[in-house]
Amino acid sequence: MALKLLVALVLALSAAAPHDEWSRFRGPNGSGISVAKDLPTEFGPEKNLVWKLDLPQGHSSPILHRDRIYLTGFREKDLFTLAVSTSGKLLWETRLSGVATPSVDKRNNAASPSPAVDDTGVYVFFHDFGLIAYDLQGKERWRLPLGPFINVYGMGASPIIVGDLVVLAADQSLDSYIIGVDKKSGKPRWKTARPEAKSGHSTPILWTNKEGKQEILLPGSFRLTSYDPATGEKKWWVSGLSFEMKSVPVIAKIGIRAEDTLFINGYGSGENDPGKEVQAGETNQVFATSDANKDGKLDKAEMPTAHARGWLDFMDLNKDGALSRDEWDYYRAALATKNGMLAIRLGGAGDMTPQNVVWQYHRSVPQLPSPLVYGGALYMMNDRGIMTTLNPETGEMLKQGRIAGVQDSFYASPVAGDGKIYMTSEKGKIAVLRPDGNLEPIAVNDIGEDCYATPALAAGRIYVRSRNTLFAFGK
Repeated sequence: MALKLLVALVLALSAAAPHDEWSRFRGPNGSGISVAKDLPTEFGPEKNLVWKLDLPQGHSSPILHRDRIYLTGFREKDLFTLAVSTSGKLLWETRLSGVATPSVDKRNNAASPSPAVDDTGVYVFFHDFGLIAYDLQGKERWRLPLGPFINVYGMGASPIIVGDLVVLAADQSLDSYIIGVDKKSGKPRWKTARPEAKSGHSTPILWTNKEGKQEILLPGSFRLTSYDPATGEKKWWVSGLSFEMKSVPVIAKIGIRAEDTLFINGYGSGENDPGKEVQAGETNQVFATSDANKDGKLDKAEMPTAHARGWLDFMDLNKDGALSRDEWDYYRAALATKNGMLAIRLGGAGDMTPQNVVWQYHRSVPQLPSPLVYGGALYMMNDRGIMTTLNPETGEMLKQGRIAGVQDSFYASPVAGDGKIYMTSEKGKIAVLRPDGNLEPIAVNDIGEDCYATPALAAGRIYVRSRNTLFAFGK
């Protein structure tokens, strides 16, 4: 076991190979890993606080590029994009007036997606507006209105930059798609439908295949799909995912052969846990016996079970107050999925499920927090505060339980650097752990404000965004 963990440690760290930038959601390729040194272990409002800055409300994460930090926020119905210096001064802000709508879920709001930044500009997605690009001085370059969207949780995926494209996943109840937009002109280059995707908001990552070509990897309802960045063409896919996907996948090189392996978790509901499965009736039989008025739909009064009535709002994709046959098929398919963490080999053509699924783990799986592979272990923190560490090569559980001193919910994703792992809870407690797969924290810090955003790491600092404040902590 020790030898396997050591091999996994070396390979996982070399696979991530992150540079000292945090220019997209969750840092280099969504890994959550920084090469920054001298990161603080203990910090708070009165300890190792470099500065703090009041912000408009928002859940987007701090995005770092060179000597600036970029975020989004909202006040009432106005949407903001902001640039902040690493010395804590607001450099500029832009405003989109009168377009923000009320939140549909406390874990999401009008400014949840994070910007993507490079030397050409700042690229932002607001689900109440669409994509908008600014130069690094805050001057608008182009805008691409999108939507309106129908998503029971609201939209939450962040854009990423792929060469000369801005790529955005727009998964929703109906008409889901992934789009590649020319980052210079703002004109769509391609748009690929994702008919299987019905709920969720995962942000894609990139993978370079054996031929040296990049692929876009995007989880969604029921499957992980690879797309060609040049054309948007679907290349291969793996089934077996939850019907709701919100986390970001991560890649590490695993095993003696150092194979690229992707790790992704998905959680739909408690009924998708092992031993709690609910069976929905076969569609034709249910409609034959329950569709009393024979209109081809099942309204709330016609639902054959209490469970179906309770799930009506989630399965009613077109929001007409009833379930069609297609929506009942989706309800059946959703109940048949399992909450799980999957390890997936990468590459191939077409359906690669039998060949590429390495292992699956189905207990205490997170809904929102993304996984982390660091220090020879795979970490997952579920929304209820249960942390599980797994052997990334085999899926064997190493440890499971709560972090001492933190009885809370978790919606931010774990991040790591400098031999430390940071776990941020809803109430603003940030536990720091050693990268050894154990649950005993080195320190538990309390910033005293609610946190939904994932922190950023760079140049000896951790940047923490609460609901209304940006903190810079460092020695």
